[in-house]
Amino acid sequence: MIAIDTNVLVRYLVQDDPAQAKQATQFIESSCTDDEPCFIGQIVLCELAWVLESNYGQNRENIAQVIEELLQVGQLEVQQPEVVWRALSDYKNSNADFPDHLLARVNQSAGCDFTATFDKKASKQPAFKLVPRSSAS
Repeated sequence: MIAIDTNVLVRYLVQDDPAQAKQATQFIESSCTDDEPCFIGQIVLCELAWVLESNYGQNRENIAQVIEELLQVGQLEVQQPEVVWRALSDYKNSNADFPDHLLARVNQSAGCDFTATFDKKASKQPAFKLVPRSSAS
């Protein structure tokens, strides 16, 4: 099995660098098949969401759509797709970032009751709990 790095996936999706986009397209379309799909790790999905938002100004709807489409492509095998689907559903129904939701769902699948965080936006989601401020000694 072949794994795809974020930079290759981004070039394939956004087609903004003609030389690398061509290379990425040729590689993915010739190497990733239904019989031998290429692997997309969860870290790649987190990086992809961040890059699409911060570097390409994509909104939540577009990012969610890209991730959903990646989950449905037979030539790609996403790491723990059931966990990613749950995180994607959470992401669509909140204002927290996709990586936060994926982290929470991965932790939940590992048996964690919640994910402790200082992130106030994420802490509004059920899988997170804000770490309480300590009282002065």
